[in-house]
Amino acid sequence: MKALGAGLSKRQSVSSTKWTEEQVTAEHDRLDEARRGGTPWKKWGPYLSERQWGTVREDYSESGDAWNYFNHDQARSRAYRWGEDGLAGISDDEQLLCFAVSLWNGNDPILKERMFGLTNGEGNRGEDVKEYYCYLDSTPTHSYMKYLYKYPQAAYPYDDLVKTNRQRSRQELEYELIDTGVFDDDRYFDIFVEYAKASAEDILIQITAINRGPDPAALHVLPTLWFRDVWSWAEAVARPSLRQARADDAGSVIAASHPDLGAWRLYCEGAASVLFTENETNTERLDGTPNRSPYVKDGIDRYIVHGQEAAVNPEKRGTKAAAHYALMVGPGASNVLRMRLVRDTRAPDASAEIACSEAFGSAYDAILQARHREADEFYAKVIPASLNADETNVMRQALAGMMWSKQFYYYDVDRWLTERGSNPFDPRRRAPRNDHWHHMYNADIVSMPDKWEYPWYAAWDLAFHVLALTLVDEDFGKQQLDLMLRERYLHPSGQLPAYEWNFGDVNPPVHAWATIFTYRLEQYRHGRGDLVWLERSFHKLLLNFTWWVNRKDREGNNVFEGGFLGLDNIGVFDRSAPLPTGGYLEQADGTAWMALFCQNMLEIAVQLALNNPAYVDTCVKFVSHFLWIASSMLRTGEGSGMWDEEDGFFYDVLRLPDGRAERLKVRSMVGLLPLCAVTSFDGALTERYPDAFENLKRFFAARPEIMASIHDMTSKGVADRRLASILNERNLRRVLSKMLDENEFLSPYGIRSLSRYHADHPYVYRLGEQEYRVAYLPAESDTGMFGGNSNWRGPVWMPVNGLIIRALLQYFSYYGNDFKVECPTGSGHQMTLYEVAEEITRRLSSIFLRGSDGRRPVHGGNRKFQEDPHWRDCLLFYEYFHGDNGAGLGASHQTGWTGIISRAMHLFATSTPEQFLQTGRAAAFVEIAATSGTR
Repeated sequence: MKALGAGLSKRQSVSSTKWTEEQVTAEHDRLDEARRGGTPWKKWGPYLSERQWGTVREDYSESGDAWNYFNHDQARSRAYRWGEDGLAGISDDEQLLCFAVSLWNGNDPILKERMFGLTNGEGNRGEDVKEYYCYLDSTPTHSYMKYLYKYPQAAYPYDDLVKTNRQRSRQELEYELIDTGVFDDDRYFDIFVEYAKASAEDILIQITAINRGPDPAALHVLPTLWFRDVWSWAEAVARPSLRQARADDAGSVIAASHPDLGAWRLYCEGAASVLFTENETNTERLDGTPNRSPYVKDGIDRYIVHGQEAAVNPEKRGTKAAAHYALMVGPGASNVLRMRLVRDTRAPDASAEIACSEAFGSAYDAILQARHREADEFYAKVIPASLNADETNVMRQALAGMMWSKQFYYYDVDRWLTERGSNPFDPRRRAPRNDHWHHMYNADIVSMPDKWEYPWYAAWDLAFHVLALTLVDEDFGKQQLDLMLRERYLHPSGQLPAYEWNFGDVNPPVHAWATIFTYRLEQYRHGRGDLVWLERSFHKLLLNFTWWVNRKDREGNNVFEGGFLGLDNIGVFDRSAPLPTGGYLEQADGTAWMALFCQNMLEIAVQLALNNPAYVDTCVKFVSHFLWIASSMLRTGEGSGMWDEEDGFFYDVLRLPDGRAERLKVRSMVGLLPLCAVTSFDGALTERYPDAFENLKRFFAARPEIMASIHDMTSKGVADRRLASILNERNLRRVLSKMLDENEFLSPYGIRSLSRYHADHPYVYRLGEQEYRVAYLPAESDTGMFGGNSNWRGPVWMPVNGLIIRALLQYFSYYGNDFKVECPTGSGHQMTLYEVAEEITRRLSSIFLRGSDGRRPVHGGNRKFQEDPHWRDCLLFYEYFHGDNGAGLGASHQTGWTGIISRAMHLFATSTPEQFLQTGRAAAFVEIAATSGTR
């Protein structure tokens, strides 16, 4: 085993034609080493889930009721099948060996080993984590990470939270943990957990417990090491082992041995005892059948909380172990505990165990401080210097949340279905879900939307994640896009998987957009992009595009359906279910997504054609296909097209069984998304291949009806650019006038998902005696549609705001400074579209920033978060935000796509409108001053 004091050696210089030494940090070097494959800096990271119970993977019920089949109460006693969860935890990238923190305050009925939250049926608005924790910092290689968990000193009110929330209606506020009074008088602990890598396989762990209360308080801290149980599910699988290798006054050593992972040591400083058990199900507790071993998963809980000494193995061996620190922490005092997880590279016959005193020598603190300093140096290159301290904190915590939200996701669908008795060749045996996805095999590190509420990937979420991820780690961003297109993810039909509850559901097709974004980012940063990766992605995206054309264009007339398309309850009806009217919907958003998909595929095809003329015909194909789709949205005639000339807005069209059609006049994000189907082009292809442009001109001339209402692609704008857009200038102005009206879409905190017009004028559709209503709901939903834990009827959602900002920059790169609109509508204040995009970004950013009154809108009316110095700078990046006051709503840690705010903040801090017009880089929605991220 290498010397435990290593890790502070001088950085190796790396030659680069793009980066100066001043721009390169130690973290950049680690990223480069990881890229070259020589040093596994990303082998260990925050890959542990925050909730494995209640997931589809663990559901083996007949009904498919995942939440109740494997609940929180069972989780401490029941071994998982497909993953592990923990508090502030880490694991290797196959989640074979896991480390996390367990806590007990002397009052709780169980150990705090994992986050508690309500199931979908328990909350008055669906599932919801009921804990307070914050991702404070992380580098992309996880060489330094910091996490904060707030642990009450009184008994955690499990029953109160469930009972009170069950009693509340959807019209009432959620009952939160802070409402129970457990944080009164500051009687809680701040638990800070830090990780620092001395080397790729030498991880320093420091836990700091601070008593914020007025009196001394007991705290048991149990740093826990365990193996994921793979041996209980198959025969002839070698069982790994943990054992106590050494114990003295300096501390204890846990030796870990795994047939694939090798030998590891966890050094625990101090005279802590170590408790051992097995990571196996306590069947005796769950169903009354005898355990095969007296030592089971909840053995440490039974020993600590219930005093059952026989529950842990006196021989000090097992597959789950925890060092036990029993502390009495004085008021305002802090206790620091130190551990070190190290790969054991000694020869097999080595007998002398390295002492804890060596593991925690003077180099330990120096390494921890160095990694923290290097994280600061790295983010100083990522976060623009022009941002103030508060803006810098917002951006850094947003990116930290992106890094902490990585998770090892393991799901062999064929095996899962087989274990459930589902047979693809026997139609009598079907699983309640995913029975058409036998090809899927997932065993990868994936960026999660929210590791508690959404501990599973979603295809369109992931595309938005990449915008933020590429600020700090281009390689990981590209790898995430690659995953969804691999043969073990992508359906043989060409469909991208949606999410584990229903892989066959339909997410918006934004994968191509994220792909060309990532490619252009590489171009601007390094002078060239990865054409091999782009071409490989293009061919898989062609399969997906064909799937959409064949499956979601019912009549073959270039208008599309798609179902809920990620917008949950935005419509009059549940768009994923058969319509109560019969017939079907022609969706303005589905059709707009396909128009944008065409444009993105055209962008990719152009890049490929500039290097290979074989792709020229494909470029022409996507131009013509876009024009057909765009013109179909603007068909004239009463109720026949999505564009309403009287309102100057797009609506879904309801096609009835008797052949009648009517527009469902709900002013929502559905009608704004056609605005986003826009891309500017620099004309490089037509310059290289003039014959291609002649073919297009012949197409335009032969079909003048197509060009009658949409923007003329032959018309040149600034710098001779051309624009692919559904909206011509007149219609663009009409849509913008509604979007920028503060009485409609423009909130003080961004663009609302539903117009505020519907607060006083709800849309009502009557079918017999049944009434279907859509009204403006700026906060949570008042219906159970899609579980009730999501709302697209008024709140501000960050991802679609990002698309709107991108669209405005596309229009600006074409129209330039001469095109101005009132912003806000009716104010008399004229802005260019660049300025409008910047103003929307300012409003979005203000959600997280302290205002002149010192309050952050994201914290809403929570006084503790607004006023307490130990809470007010702990930022949560929620799923969506109150349409009128900016308060955070929905999943509380959905940094996944809300992290896009970091990209928007970065964009306007590193660019000017003149630079956009000169370079045309709006086409990629990337920064001008490309001096951050990885090489």
